Amino acid sequence: MIYENISLKKFNSFGLNVRADHLAAFKLEENAVHFFKQHKGSDKNYFVLGRGSNVLFTSDFHGTIIHPEMDGITMEGKKDNDIIVSAGAGVTWDKLVESTVNNGLGGLENLSLIPGLVGATPVQNIGAYGVEVKDTIEKVRAISLEDGTIREFTNNECRFGYRTSIFKTELKGKYLITKVYFRLSTHPKLSLEYGSLKEEINKLGSTSLGNVRKIVISTRQSKLPDPDQIGNAGSFFKNPIVTVSLVNDLKTKFPKLPVFSDHSGGMKLAAGWLIEQCGWKGKRIGDAAVHDKQALVLVNFANATGKELFELSEQVRNSVFEKFGITLEREVEVV
Repeated sequence: MIYENISLKKFNSFGLNVRADHLAAFKLEENAVHFFKQHKGSDKNYFVLGRGSNVLFTSDFHGTIIHPEMDGITMEGKKDNDIIVSAGAGVTWDKLVESTVNNGLGGLENLSLIPGLVGATPVQNIGAYGVEVKDTIEKVRAISLEDGTIREFTNNECRFGYRTSIFKTELKGKYLITKVYFRLSTHPKLSLEYGSLKEEINKLGSTSLGNVRKIVISTRQSKLPDPDQIGNAGSFFKNPIVTVSLVNDLKTKFPKLPVFSDHSGGMKLAAGWLIEQCGWKGKRIGDAAVHDKQALVLVNFANATGKELFELSEQVRNSVFEKFGITLEREVEVV
């Protein structure tokens, strides 16, 4: 289905009423293949957009929005002692998590209630509570926007990193993901090391997939605003990864600085803490604001523009740099 001059308000979680010249929505992979083959060689400006839960539009989009609506969750079979589950790019992410937990399949439970669609998860390599989606992805099926050819990417070929992948770097804007295959366990080893997860599990008295999901949902709801109630894109900034020597220098000035080891060998800092120390938590400029419970989150109180939210993010970044000498990187994609 092709739409013209369409509002993108319901396609971005900030609720910004920007418009696109065209929007092409695809329920079937073969229809998308036909579309891109038909337009092969054209100079169309494409942008793949699901729920827009990690996007900030600063103006109208002059081009064609590609919106995946591929549905379906399928048990593909066994691989060694695991189960391969596939999901269409248009499936709501938390619907998939709920389905896998209800079927006793472990791996995604810590990623409960993250907004957005399945197709966006490998692009961003979403993560929460000590788990990243890369740890469960078997392969990713995608269509070339340039010529409509289909390619399947193995986990290694996706080149996953902290909140990134090949789809955000070398192949950014080159592919439409149509299906993601996950390798999940019938005998999962639960990840409870992050924060108070283990303590909360002990309170419930039973260590199970369902209880992990319940705690994660409760924790997210207590700290993060619901995009259906107030416009936001979750964490706006990445937690910076710095050297051990820089951490030692910062600790002399800021002894309460939260620090976490990172698998890269560096040290991860809590961006929310850095922002809060600069006095931004709960601060509002017009209808653009820093959330009062989680300083990592920027929110739109109804009528902020994308440019106003972007400017707020710039002010926050400048403050953090001036105080700590650290440049925060946006997790949200600015369009």
